[in-house]
Amino acid sequence: MSDQNHNASDSNDASSAGTLTEESFDGIQQFDHPLPKWWVWLFAGCLVFAPPYFWYYHNGTEGRSLADQHDQRLAENLKLQFSQMGDLKADRETLVRFTYEDSWLRVGRAIFKTNCVSCHGRNGAGQVGPNLQDDHYKNVSDIADILRVLQNGANAGAMPAWKSKLSTNEIVLVSAYVASLRGTSDGSGKPAEGREIPPWPQAPPKKASAEEPAAQG
Repeated sequence: MSDQNHNASDSNDASSAGTLTEESFDGIQQFDHPLPKWWVWLFAGCLVFAPPYFWYYHNGTEGRSLADQHDQRLAENLKLQFSQMGDLKADRETLVRFTYEDSWLRVGRAIFKTNCVSCHGRNGAGQVGPNLQDDHYKNVSDIADILRVLQNGANAGAMPAWKSKLSTNEIVLVSAYVASLRGTSDGSGKPAEGREIPPWPQAPPKKASAEEPAAQG
């Protein structure tokens, strides 16, 4: 029995010795064991899965990326707070006020990304429609004209009218977001069109208001 155990031990030692790697690290050699097949197949599966995943979520299609989904959910959450503000007036004073309300601009940005990127680009830098990031405008002379253009359209329908598709609150907030894009150009957008107009009005004095949405965690 002892001889059998000894022979088995010698056989295991010989087998183990045959699987040692040639490299030595600090005098220590490692066994040259192959990776488990389940690990190899898992790795291969990840390589197969990665290209379609990357194409689907990161190919520039609006609404698919995690960032876009976050913006959409955040905007939906903030829209629930529309009841706090009631029905907004689509006038110059309201638009100026919300142009400087960062929390509500996130709602305007979500509305913009849902409806406007096909013409104006993801960040308003212009595609078919004009660049909204520079100081030149074709149909706007004053900040209040943004409301008019959004509600009634412009350029013989090239810019569609949105008053039958968006609520007044949505029109005010997306107009505020469009106004906030001015001056954000990095020079890579569509060339300027129209004429340069005076700057927007300054932000009104800050005051406590029930219209300010609650902070989101």
